Amino acid sequence: MPADPAPHGAHAARPDGTPGTTPLAGATRAEPRREAQAALRDVPWEVGVAKPDPAIVVDHVTRTFGGLTAVSVDHLEIQRGGITGLIGPNGAGKTTLFNLLTGFDQPNTGTWSFNGRELGKLSPHQVARLGVVRTFQLTKALSRLTVLQNMLLGAQGQSGESFLRALVPGTWRAQEKANTERAMDLLRRFKLDAKKDDFAGSLSGGQRKLLEMARALMSEPQVVMLDEPMAGVNPALTQSLLGHVKDLREEGMTVIFVEHDMDVVRDISDWVVVMAAGKVIAEGAPDSISQNKAVVDAYLGAHHDAPLTEDEEDRFLAEDQAAARAQREDVISSDQGRRTRRAGR
Repeated sequence: MPADPAPHGAHAARPDGTPGTTPLAGATRAEPRREAQAALRDVPWEVGVAKPDPAIVVDHVTRTFGGLTAVSVDHLEIQRGGITGLIGPNGAGKTTLFNLLTGFDQPNTGTWSFNGRELGKLSPHQVARLGVVRTFQLTKALSRLTVLQNMLLGAQGQSGESFLRALVPGTWRAQEKANTERAMDLLRRFKLDAKKDDFAGSLSGGQRKLLEMARALMSEPQVVMLDEPMAGVNPALTQSLLGHVKDLREEGMTVIFVEHDMDVVRDISDWVVVMAAGKVIAEGAPDSISQNKAVVDAYLGAHHDAPLTEDEEDRFLAEDQAAARAQREDVISSDQGRRTRRAGR
């Protein structure tokens, strides 16, 4: 049964007229809303499987760099209102896929859509205005602006950005006040309100991750894409970040995140997509992924946890000994050749 497109929160209009998401007053971490997880319960663990209510749909998207294929995704659907983990070894194409979906790069082939609207050829700011925002593995905080100024940059449709309106404070003062109040609410939520007047460059790595996530929420997005949000974060802040990611789901947002820590993936994901060599090689519930042979082989190599039989041990030992003998004979032959050449002189 399809999930409600907005099961967790009421949609409020953004300044540009597109729907945003406003947290429900009763949404708390103690009462998690798991409609997306319930909707995905009976979905087969198959690559490219259709979802009950997809927010993002990707079709035949490829991206090559020279002779290297970085992304080659035939079909992928992201369930609305849930947390989808995107995992895979380094170089699997995860960040490149993020770049394509958010307009920071363009594919060689393929189409992708959000809420049925094609996103191809849109620039990053146009994608963000539609409600799809992202964070980066390496944070993009503007270090010479204060924390509060960084937050205000994330607000959409600011009247004061117009040259003529900027000359008439009465046209934008009320909006700026509302934006500042929202920014302070978010900073308090992320425990950064005491840092509001500090330069963003003075924050720790973990605090910059929190700032980037908070700034993304200033635009009232429907989809939040997080590229390794836990990377470089100390353990004291990791649990805080995990709680904030879960809260995004409770407030009705769709979350897609890249992560390498499987404990984190199992803890917060409703669905997991696995990439390797640019392709999606597996999809399924978090518990199913660790049982998938293709995933295990992609991460750790085939038979990484299988005990060797006696015959296999003998074979591997014989191969190693033969390789060592061949290498030793090459060295001896090379030394003899040098001595012969010297004698001939």
